[in-house]
Amino acid sequence: MSWLPDDFVHPVHVPLPGGRHHLRPVREADAPLDYPAVMGSRERLWTVFGPAWGWPAATMTFEANQADLLRHEKEIAAHQSFNYALLDEAETALLGCVYIDPPAKAGADGEIAWWVVDDLVGSEVERALDALVPQWIAADWPFEQPRFLGRGISWTDWLALSAHPDA
Repeated sequence: MSWLPDDFVHPVHVPLPGGRHHLRPVREADAPLDYPAVMGSRERLWTVFGPAWGWPAATMTFEANQADLLRHEKEIAAHQSFNYALLDEAETALLGCVYIDPPAKAGADGEIAWWVVDDLVGSEVERALDALVPQWIAADWPFEQPRFLGRGISWTDWLALSAHPDA
């Protein structure tokens, strides 16, 4: 059984309030924008995602990042998982990402996490994303028990949960 209904159509453009930023599915072609965003915020991102995902490694190359984005693009097309890039209106800067994944741990039907680049921590853009994501998930995604990693549950508590029976 799939984690999403067969007829589910994922959103392809999600505006943030204010109209200057939006989310869209990440693509391999985003690597020139994604790599500097990730590596420029790598130390902070490692403190958030490193213990759970082992990402982003200090040694990650541009080519490894590009391969990772290609994997995400293929997973999105297959509805296996979703990675949305946070972009400025002209798509000249990647400013963060939102991950929507099947549950790895029991007690949820979807697991959601997100981040912004260091320069946007504490900013109006980060606050808008923090407000948007739970509302967007409730309105546009078919989850009954979404789990917001690092938000509704700490990463430490999430790591301690039992594995999801389908994971």
